[in-house]
Amino acid sequence: MRKPTALAFALALSTLPAQAKDPSLGATTYTVYEAWMSPAQQPGEESEVPKPLEKSLGATAPSTPREQRKSRGHGQLRFSKDLTRAYVDVEISGVNASDIIMFHIHCGPPGVLGPIVVNFGETESPAKQLANGKMSLELTNNNIVYIKDMKGMKSGLPESCPAELGFLPTQTKTLAGLEYLAKKGVLYFNLHTKAHTYYGEMRGQLYPVTQP
Repeated sequence: MRKPTALAFALALSTLPAQAKDPSLGATTYTVYEAWMSPAQQPGEESEVPKPLEKSLGATAPSTPREQRKSRGHGQLRFSKDLTRAYVDVEISGVNASDIIMFHIHCGPPGVLGPIVVNFGETESPAKQLANGKMSLELTNNNIVYIKDMKGMKSGLPESCPAELGFLPTQTKTLAGLEYLAKKGVLYFNLHTKAHTYYGEMRGQLYPVTQP
């Protein structure tokens, strides 16, 4: 009795349509994350910069308390399904582009400062990239910040966020690792200005895009 049943099951499987998809779709379909940036997401005021860092990272212009800043922004991070490319689209308001000094994607949960994973100032200053309040660019594995590329840093202090904590932390080196961190909700945009250098002008935690 078992053989006919097994044969019937095998025949049924053979009549099902193929489930594999066209490989080229991996480069043209996306997983999307977004962040709504605001000063309120920063974990502290510029006036609270640790004393040892005041000279090296202190602001060069008068700061404004978080609740009084008008800066806002929206950022989107799209990963191709084959994880060979990622695309960043950002729009900001309430910020003078000439005051922008740094713009990054960091790794850290809400309310926590974390290391840089992507530095948008590698090829062109963020002030120029956001001159009209908008920025769009493409990322590859080469854009992931990794300890060996950070001059003067010790191997025991990785700049790139660990992909997973285990016996030995493993640094993120690929877009696949970056997307893994995005799924965990531990990536955030951080825009730094002359007045808000340490914590940043505004921050936006990245989360999966949800349909309204």
